[in-house]
Amino acid sequence: MKKTYKIDVDCANCANKMEAAAKKTAGVKDATVNFMMLKMNVEFEEGQDPKAVMEQVRKNCKKVEDDCEIFL
Repeated sequence: MKKTYKIDVDCANCANKMEAAAKKTAGVKDATVNFMMLKMNVEFEEGQDPKAVMEQVRKNCKKVEDDCEIFL
C-alpha cells in the first residue's frame, strides 16, 4: 500500500534526512520525499498498519530534524 503525506521541512538537506529516517523505519518498504512539493510518499510492507507505522516514522524523523512535521 502506498500513501502520500504533506510535510513541512525547511531545506532540501533536512528532507533528505527525513527520507533516510523513514526508509529505516520498520514496516516501511520504501519512502521518498519531494522537497519542492512538500510531500512524502511511503510504501508500506504487506500487512502493516499505516497509521501505527507513520507514528514511528514521525518519531524517527523528529530525531534527525526536530523542526520537521508530517501531517497524518
